[in-house]
Amino acid sequence: MTTHATGPLAGLTWLKRGINLGRHNARAVFGAAAILMLVGILPGLLQLLVLSILKPDPNGAMIVAAGANLVSIVILSPFMGGFLRLIDATEHARPASAGDVFKPFRHGGDAGRLIGFGLLMTLYYVIIGVALITVFGDGLLEWLTKVMTLQQAAGNGRIDPAQVPDAPAGLGGLLGLGSILFLFLAGVYAIGFGQVALGGRPVRRAMADGVVGTAKNLLPILLLAIIVVLASIPVGLVLMAVFGIVALIGGVIHPSLGAALIVPLYLALVIALYVVMFGVMYYLWRDVCGPAGPQADGPPPPPSNNHQIEL
Repeated sequence: MTTHATGPLAGLTWLKRGINLGRHNARAVFGAAAILMLVGILPGLLQLLVLSILKPDPNGAMIVAAGANLVSIVILSPFMGGFLRLIDATEHARPASAGDVFKPFRHGGDAGRLIGFGLLMTLYYVIIGVALITVFGDGLLEWLTKVMTLQQAAGNGRIDPAQVPDAPAGLGGLLGLGSILFLFLAGVYAIGFGQVALGGRPVRRAMADGVVGTAKNLLPILLLAIIVVLASIPVGLVLMAVFGIVALIGGVIHPSLGAALIVPLYLALVIALYVVMFGVMYYLWRDVCGPAGPQADGPPPPPSNNHQIEL
């Protein structure tokens, strides 16, 4: 299986298809997204519980956060693989239900390879992040520690701006370089994870496919990122207005009704974002790793029946 270069406007196509995802089997797609969202909340709740019980210092809080992220990767990776397979099934008119996101946990479901890819990508994130901070982030860790200490001392999370120390020099350049690397790694993750979940590739080969496929498609991936950033501004303003109107109308009836109405709207928005995000991820993988030429829109290669955890 080889990777392909796509046209510069492919990023717009991935976004349009992601927005339209679910038209074939909305119940399965949106139901699975809701399950994935609920599962994704659990590590955060666990982190809050541990922090409230132990009340650690800033360094301890960072360790707890790292542990929560590790738990999140182990739990979510199989669900994400199951969701991509569900999307593939609905796009090819195969039977699917929301419960299919649990299939990777069954015998022979490749949960180990999905978790292995997630852990390996996280390791690369950490290595690259440490390298960036070491080379370009002089004084950044000390600054973050001071800010976290001030936040913890404030209790309510609000910090007096006058007490916040000046950010270290070069922070802007570090953030800019980090954003570029994050965009590249996001492409590597989308393509590589798709190769593991849908292409039946071993973890190391999927990682190599992700790097090569992203390098071949930097322009459409960059265009996709620009479109998302630009579109998020007007969409965010509209959503803020809608939420504000709903909260105002509900508050007129009863003070707690506004909040009660906002919560389901917010959850519905998050579910919709999950669908679009994984839809974009799926179509990015399909165009880059699927068949080239006239059959490019045909069914992608089926998952491998070899369920060994190969790194």
